[in-house]
Amino acid sequence: MKKLASILKNKEIMGRIVFTIMILLIFRIGAQVPVPGASIPDESALHTYLTSNNALSIMNLLGGGTLQSFSIFALGVSPYITAQIIVQLLATDVLPALTDLKRQGQYGRKKMELATRYLTLLLGAVQAYGIIKTMESSDFVTFTTGDQAWLTYVYVVIVLLAGSMLVMWLGDQISTKGIGNGISMIIFAGIVSSLPSQMSTAFTTWVSQGFYTGMDSAAVAGVFKFLLYVLSYLLIIAFVTFTELAKRKIPVQHSGKGGGQTASMAKASFLPIKINSAGVIPVIFASSILTAPSVIIAFIDSSKSNAEWLGIFSTTTMYKMGDNFAMPWGLIIYLVLTVAFTFFYANLQIAPDQMAENFQKNGSYIPGIRPGNETERYVRKVLNRVTVLGAISLAIIAAIPPILTLTGVFGGNNSLALGGTGMIIVVGVALELNSQIDGLLAGKSFDEVVASGGQ
Repeated sequence: MKKLASILKNKEIMGRIVFTIMILLIFRIGAQVPVPGASIPDESALHTYLTSNNALSIMNLLGGGTLQSFSIFALGVSPYITAQIIVQLLATDVLPALTDLKRQGQYGRKKMELATRYLTLLLGAVQAYGIIKTMESSDFVTFTTGDQAWLTYVYVVIVLLAGSMLVMWLGDQISTKGIGNGISMIIFAGIVSSLPSQMSTAFTTWVSQGFYTGMDSAAVAGVFKFLLYVLSYLLIIAFVTFTELAKRKIPVQHSGKGGGQTASMAKASFLPIKINSAGVIPVIFASSILTAPSVIIAFIDSSKSNAEWLGIFSTTTMYKMGDNFAMPWGLIIYLVLTVAFTFFYANLQIAPDQMAENFQKNGSYIPGIRPGNETERYVRKVLNRVTVLGAISLAIIAAIPPILTLTGVFGGNNSLALGGTGMIIVVGVALELNSQIDGLLAGKSFDEVVASGGQ
């Protein structure tokens, strides 16, 4: 309560919060505006398709259901996230030009961000066309086309691209004038907006129908199922929060460079390494790779966008290869990619080689470890060991929805599947917001102390 009172008294924080809420409101209004000329014949069928953890479900999740209504914001920030990952991968000594920009400080970051935006346009156009052809061939969406159908496709792609760029601009406004990371807040708002509907559906399915039928046993069982469902959600949130906060602290000392400072006066601190340094990025990237085959097929021949062999990339399909027994190959590929990208992206985020170089420049060192290559090897070894736990945790969380769907726990109503991936984003953004608010409050308190002359 004391913290809440401090937030309400702080005009800067309240202004940022109100501005963020207004931007998110604009986003939610735009998410309800359908693409002109597009219609959805059967919304329930499309809803079932997008909640069955297929290749497009992660995109619908990140957009907060915008793909489900085929709104102007249907692409969301998915192309930007994919472009950002690709640029970061290419900057790891793959493209020398990007590697040089990465080392040029603020100027280099601006240039890399510009390259990311251009790549976003390209990926967005490809992704938009693939989605259009996939959903059209499945009769989920129809378009009012004239004599030249290709003009309709160009028009819809431009509308979706413009919507995606507008969402990115809204995110930028939150980052500069609001509170929190703008892109993360957009995704956060989309996921949270779907939670009330999911809980309402669960309550109606188990509790309301049980009492409506008048069967006491069914009503009691329904209440028990609903309570168990809510408890499961809370347990997932607790598990995600634990994995987000868990970290390994490596002791670091900073040797004195000034005159008169002895080794005993060296300042001690810690280098925190989270067990999940990669966040939710590996899940998003793995999903993008699983989406790629259907998008490519849609370009080559849209009539084959629902070919049976594409079932191997579906996380909720038991696919049979030849005479062998059926296996959830899509889920297996998904989890392997998630684990692999967790290790790769964790090393990309922490960058042990650059960290060792910075330690050497700043006169910092890890007790008992020599500066330079030995420090790099030590940090990398600790990072990889810690990431084993993070990768396993992320794989478990990402596997919860498709496994529940495969087992048929919800009786075919896949919209009730517990969203582990969504919870990673929600919890991560909530913790980030809490840290930023604490920082703003601490900054304000410091300003008040300075203004009062330290009294």
